[in-house]
Parts: sequence; structure tokens; C-alpha cells
Amino acid sequence: MTDTLLQALVTYGAALMFITAFLSCLAIPIPMSLVMLTGGALAATGDLSFTLVWALTLLGALLGDQAGYFLGRRGKGRLEAYANATYKRYQLWRKAQTHLDKWGITGVFFSRWLVSPLGPYVNFAAGAASMRWAFFTASGVMGEIIWVTFYVGLGFVFADNLPLATAYAQESLRTLGAFMVMIAATVVILNIAKRRRAVLS
Repeated sequence: MTDTLLQALVTYGAALMFITAFLSCLAIPIPMSLVMLTGGALAATGDLSFTLVWALTLLGALLGDQAGYFLGRRGKGRLEAYANATYKRYQLWRKAQTHLDKWGITGVFFSRWLVSPLGPYVNFAAGAASMRWAFFTASGVMGEIIWVTFYVGLGFVFADNLPLATAYAQESLRTLGAFMVMIAATVVILNIAKRRRAVLS
């Protein structure tokens, strides 16, 4: 499937990037990170437009997120039946719910790029939990920009060595995630300290 998909990417270009990004955000099993790396590499060789690849991939991901959110919001019962149909889907569904319970709106942001396999199920879970649409959308947009820019950009830079790009991507995302969690924790600690000083004064 992967080889066929990548060959089709050469033929259909950025339009296929849009379609695959949209479907991947609805839990259709597509190796989207590899697709984006390849799209970036094709842009580096001049076969595709980098701007068009980036923009259509981002648009597809954002629309896929919205579709997943509203599927969760309006079809919770059917969605749960779908998730419970296989053990793997059940596990992802439960992990997505736990992820949202723990992190809230921040969890939507991290699920776009740091724990992207959970992303589609977080979309469903956010809708099923009636998370405020504006918060879901804002957090999702920021996360998707990081996800798409990172992978398409990495494919562009490492066009001659995509296996190296794949290895680099995994390590870089872990490092970036740890850094952002550290920043978030620092902000929380500073806010708590500020409130305590205000109470004491």
C-alpha cells in the first residue's frame, strides 16, 4: 500500500496530499508522516510546489480534524460502537479519552504532532465530550501547523536521504515535546507563585 501511495503522489501531487491528510485525521490508516516527507522531497526536486504541498496538506488536516470532531459530537453512540469493534481501536479510543481528561485543550495541541497516532481519536473524543469548538479548533490549528511544517520541511531539507529524515524526526519531536512541557510547567509554577504572593500581600 505504501509503495502504491507514494507512486500516486508523484502523479497526483498536492491534491493527493490534501486527500490523504484529510483521511488520516479520520483514523484511516495512512502513513502520513512518510507521505509528508516524500511530498517535501518532491518539492525540493522541483516536481511539486512546496507552498502548494504545505498549504493543501494543512488544509486537509484541518478539515479532517473538524470532520472528526463533529462525528464525535453528533454520533457518539455509533462512534463508540465503531471503536469497540476491534481491540486496537478500543485501546486508542480509551487512550484518547484519558489523554483529554489529563491534558484538556492542551492535549488536542499535543495530539496533532507529539502523539499523532492518537490524533484522530482525540478528535472523536473531543466532540463526544462536547469540548468547546473554538478551543478545539484553535489548539488544533496550532498543532497542525507544527506537524505539517515539520514533516514537509524535513522532507525538503533531507530530500536525498529520507530514512535519515525519519530517524531525525522521531528524535526531534521527542526533544521538542519535552522542551514545550518544561515551558508549560514553568509557566504554571510561576502563576502559582504569583498567586501565593498576592494572597500573602
